[in-house]
Amino acid sequence: MTSRMLANLVRLLSAASLALAPVAVMAAPAPAADSLESQFDRLLGTAPRAARSGAVKPSPVVLLPERGRATAERFVDLPRPTAPARGGDALEVQLTALADASQGRIGVAALDLATGRTVAVRGDQPFPMASTSKIAIVAMFLAGVDQGKWSLSDRYPLMVPLPSAKFSTSVAPVRRGTELTALELIELAITRSHNEATDALLAVVGGPAAVTRWVRATTGIEEFRLDRDIATLVRDDGAVNPALTIDRRDSITPAAMVRLLAGLHQGNWLSRSSRDVLLGAMSRCVTGKHRMRAMLPEGTAIAHKTGTLFNTASDVGFIETPDGRKLAVAIYVTGQGGKPGRESRIALLARTIYDGYSTESPLRAALR
Repeated sequence: MTSRMLANLVRLLSAASLALAPVAVMAAPAPAADSLESQFDRLLGTAPRAARSGAVKPSPVVLLPERGRATAERFVDLPRPTAPARGGDALEVQLTALADASQGRIGVAALDLATGRTVAVRGDQPFPMASTSKIAIVAMFLAGVDQGKWSLSDRYPLMVPLPSAKFSTSVAPVRRGTELTALELIELAITRSHNEATDALLAVVGGPAAVTRWVRATTGIEEFRLDRDIATLVRDDGAVNPALTIDRRDSITPAAMVRLLAGLHQGNWLSRSSRDVLLGAMSRCVTGKHRMRAMLPEGTAIAHKTGTLFNTASDVGFIETPDGRKLAVAIYVTGQGGKPGRESRIALLARTIYDGYSTESPLRAALR
C-alpha cells in the first residue's frame, strides 16, 4: 500500500465524516491484487454497512464517579475532537475522521520525539489501560533496581490466580508459582503480556497504589491511575462497557501515555541500562500482530505494548520514520463491532500517523 493511496482513502473518510451526509452505495470494479482496496477489505471486512441517514446521534456515555451512583451524560457533553478548519492540519483531519466515535470511543495521541510535534484526538479522555499499564509497572521496578532496592537477578514467584467468582473479593486470590529472575519476569510481562509475571513484579513494588504514587510523583503525570492487580482486573472484567462508559479506575489518557513513553525513551526517570531493558523488551513484543504493526511498511522499527479487555483494544509504543525519527504513539479503541474492527482501526490509525509524520521534513514539523 502506498502512502498516497492511503492518504486519498483517509481524505475520503474525512469528507464523509465531517459532512455527515447520506452515503450512497456505489458499484466499483474489482480491485487489482494487493491494491489499497484489497488491503483495506482484509482489515475491515467486506460486509455491507447501513447507509447513514442525516446526522449520526452520539451514543450516551456514563461517567463513573469516584464513589456513589454513576451519572449518565450525553456524549456530546464530553470532550470531543473538533475538525480543524478547512486548509488546516491534514494529519489531524485524517485522524479525526478515523477516530469517529459512532461505534465506540477512540483516543489517539502521537509525539515526534525529534521535533516535539504532537497530534491527538480525544487525547485528554480516560481510556482503560488494560495491559499497557505493564510499562509503568516494569518502569517502577527498574527504578528500584537503579536505587539498589533489588536486582535483575533476584528471583520471585509467579502469582497464579486461584478460582474465584467475579467480585467475590476485593482482590482476586493467587498462589505462589514457579520462581523466575526479575529479568525473565520483565521479558514475559512485556513481550508476551504475561499476567502472572506482571503480578509478581507488582507484588515486589508494593501493589497498584504504589505504582500510581510512583508515576505521579516521579513523572508528574496525574492522569495515570492503577487500582487493581492484573488477576483482579481480568477476573472482574466486563462489568463496564468502555465504548459507552468512562471508568477512571485503571485508566490513562492517550496524551498522558505519550508523555510517559517520551520520558522513558529520553531517560528522564531510568538509567540508560534500565531504559534499554524496558525498550528492548518492547521491541521484542510478539502480541498485537494485527494492530500497530499490521499496515506499516515491512521492516519498520517498532517497540510497543498491547492491551486487551472487554470491548477495548490498545497499542502504545514507538514507531520509527524512514529518516530515523522516533514517534511515541498511543492508540485506545473501544467498540467497533468486535475485536477485528478494533484491531483494524488501530492499524489504520498507526499507518496514518506514520505517513503523516514521514512526509514532513523535521524542520517543517518543528515549526508547526
